[in-house]
Amino acid sequence: MASNPRSASAMGAHEKTYFEQQREALIGDIAMSFEHVLANINKLNRSLEAVIAVGNEFSSVEALWSQFENVMDKDGHGDGDGDGETAKQGEQQSEQQEGDRREEA
Repeated sequence: MASNPRSASAMGAHEKTYFEQQREALIGDIAMSFEHVLANINKLNRSLEAVIAVGNEFSSVEALWSQFENVMDKDGHGDGDGDGETAKQGEQQSEQQEGDRREEA
């Protein structure tokens, strides 16, 4: 009767089949991989928190530069006409250079 798997399992002397052994080995590998993934996610989270903390340290500097930019924009350009004038000057220069090239040819 010892050859009958049911009677052997009932007695507690059940030997694991090859499938069960492989399944347990794979489950162990998966569990270990999940632990590695969790550890790496925790490292990533700490790194992101550190990056955010460094970025937050520069918020006052950014605010100061924004103020400076706004003041310079109001003083230098008024209603924004300066940008249009610069574009017109650039077009005139490129037209003049193109005309000079035609004369040389």
